Amino acid sequence: MTHDISLTTLLLLCLAAATAGWIDAVVGGGGLLQLPALLVGLPHAAPAHMLGTNKAVAIWGTAAAAVSYARRAPLDLRTAFRTGLAALGGSLAGAVFASGIDSTLLRPLIMVILVAVLAFVLLRPGFGAVAAGGGPVSRRRVWTAILVAGLGIGFYDGLIGPGTGTFLVLALAGILRMDLVAASGTAKIVNVCTNIGALVTFSLQGAVLWSVALPMAVFNLAGGTVGARMALKRGSGFVRVVLVVVVLGLLAKLGYDQWAG
Repeated sequence: MTHDISLTTLLLLCLAAATAGWIDAVVGGGGLLQLPALLVGLPHAAPAHMLGTNKAVAIWGTAAAAVSYARRAPLDLRTAFRTGLAALGGSLAGAVFASGIDSTLLRPLIMVILVAVLAFVLLRPGFGAVAAGGGPVSRRRVWTAILVAGLGIGFYDGLIGPGTGTFLVLALAGILRMDLVAASGTAKIVNVCTNIGALVTFSLQGAVLWSVALPMAVFNLAGGTVGARMALKRGSGFVRVVLVVVVLGLLAKLGYDQWAG
């Protein structure tokens, strides 16, 4: 299945992909920009094709960010990969169910997610600015993280996706008591696994628009690399302002399309 789009639309989608990669690398939640951008840019595409294309793009920026964090921040790679393996299975299952999503439900679902994340960011002004409390982590907490951040959020990522990076950071920081830099780096590794699982399923279903995904992926990779380096050097507090502005704009656009379009 192919979609003919104008060069201007493709360039705008590539810009959205770069910005999404940057946001995702710093605070998570790049899909909150990228998937709605695909909804706007490809209004006649089936939901499964937009979700599959989103995964084919996002995996590159997430992988680049994961490498940057792993090289420069102390991460518990064993826990990261164990959680990621569970997330891989969860995302495979979620992607199978995603093929049956009603197109009339996708936009409202994304709007609900956007409102929830916006409320969290506004009500927690310190999120991303300071490290979470440390301390020894019990086996029970590790297994809780594997179930919640792995299977649970992995399933959500395969099913819908936007906000997964942010949800992973919150879950890992809260359950494993990681500081936010370590939680963000670990989240990228887990997110790569969820993207692999979902992308395999969507690809086998023929639900990836590769002519759109490949150029967007180049920009997403660049954004992810730059974003990870900025997060490690400057912190992520300033990105919260950008995220709030972007989410508000997308809510306005999607709301207009839903009720006035």
